[in-house]
Amino acid sequence: MTSSLPSPLKCSVASGHPRVTEAASAILQAGGNAFDAVVAAGFASAVAEPTLTSLGGGGFLLARTAQRRSVLFDFFVNTPGQGLRTGELQPHFLPITVRFPSSEQIFNVGLGSAATPGVLRGYLHIHRRLGRLPLTDILAPAIDLARAGVTINPAQAYFLNLLVPVMTLTGAGRMLFQPDGRYLGEGDIFRNPELATFLETLPTDGEQAFYAGELARCIDGDMREGDGILTATDLASYQVIEREPLPTDYRGFRLLTNPPPSFGGSLIGLSLRLLEARQMTELTFGSPAHLALLVAVMQEVERCRTEGYLSSADLGQPGLAKSLERVRQVSGGTTHISICDAEGNAASMTTSNGEGSGYFVPHTGIMLNNMMGEDDLHPEGFHVSPPGVRVASMMAPSLLLEDNQVRLALGSGGSKRIRTALLQVISNSVDFAMNPKKAVEAPRLHWDCQQIQIEPGFGDVVLEALAEHWPLNRWTTQDVYFGGVHAAAPGGAGAGDPRRGGHAAMVQIPSTSQSITP
Repeated sequence: MTSSLPSPLKCSVASGHPRVTEAASAILQAGGNAFDAVVAAGFASAVAEPTLTSLGGGGFLLARTAQRRSVLFDFFVNTPGQGLRTGELQPHFLPITVRFPSSEQIFNVGLGSAATPGVLRGYLHIHRRLGRLPLTDILAPAIDLARAGVTINPAQAYFLNLLVPVMTLTGAGRMLFQPDGRYLGEGDIFRNPELATFLETLPTDGEQAFYAGELARCIDGDMREGDGILTATDLASYQVIEREPLPTDYRGFRLLTNPPPSFGGSLIGLSLRLLEARQMTELTFGSPAHLALLVAVMQEVERCRTEGYLSSADLGQPGLAKSLERVRQVSGGTTHISICDAEGNAASMTTSNGEGSGYFVPHTGIMLNNMMGEDDLHPEGFHVSPPGVRVASMMAPSLLLEDNQVRLALGSGGSKRIRTALLQVISNSVDFAMNPKKAVEAPRLHWDCQQIQIEPGFGDVVLEALAEHWPLNRWTTQDVYFGGVHAAAPGGAGAGDPRRGGHAAMVQIPSTSQSITP
């Protein structure tokens, strides 16, 4: 009889920052499952990616257990203002312009832009429901990062530079991001000691102080003084919602994604239905016909959304047939974490603080979101919905299944570009058999309703062919504008999107079993 060492089990982690990936990896190696790891990574990302996410923001987790049960945890933001009279629902907005290298977008910040946050309650709810390690273990990586500090890498320096007016809007923000009078840049150390101290209270007190205690009363008072409309009643009544994921079949695969009332997942589902109108075996990746088809799908989905249709189910067969025909005529502040563990669990989580409101909850180091000031989340106008309503979102954490097995966990940041980034990565994976790294790193395009925004990497002949039909804005570099798709596959394969400083890792877990060979 000879004894052989068991082969290590392989997990996959992909996130927007190396230290976030490290946090998840450490939890997996300590015996945690994918859901322990994704919550630990979420807390760590609030420190390492302060321009993209926060415990004062909102998000979604699409979880699939080893027993093949799938659930969407909705902890996105609610409209604020419960307990206020109609005349008091006049929030203060401060418009700012975020300038990308080849485009710009206007956002509204200030106290009036803050919606009821869900991330903190969401993380703790998920841990209670699906985690197995003690909360102290889950919080340890984030606490260490917040207290010891994290080095600002090139991606985070870029985001910080985009959001200078937000991060320095208040004294609390200037203390964190402009210590000693100099704004943080690449290579500097970012610390958030107040956040570390706050996180240390969670194993004992949970989210009580934030949602129903002293901190909630402080937030309420600050809002009333500063023309915000988030109230203590809003915070006390906030609940995480568990939903059935939205399924969409595509060329023998099944995509599970974020269901209504959010519209990002529905728009991706509609995009896939339209893309399926053309046999991709006829096309070569990056050819004029391939890119023209993508643009046609993006245009049609935008047209449908403008007319009030959000999914193929909304269209009905006659409407869908017309959309398919139009496609056939053409021939030619968010972060994401994906984890697949060795047990068969998969977690796909997208969170966002928008651009941030600029307001920090006293003594916590937590900036609240600006979701009430993002026009893409409120197509019918700001503050049209009554208080206490879950805001719809473009975020679409997703799982791609084949034969009822998870093949890819993926999601993206990128505001209006989330759905087009995910559409292209899904198509790259299914239609062109790309591995996660190639599918994520391949060049992308986006139809912005006026022109095609297109990354470098496509041939001049292709670009000239597209320019004959549509206005074209050629980017000289891959950029965060085109999303940040972080993807993980079972068996250790994964990809962090370089556009958002992404980082992926294969995590090896020692097997608890031993094989004996005669």
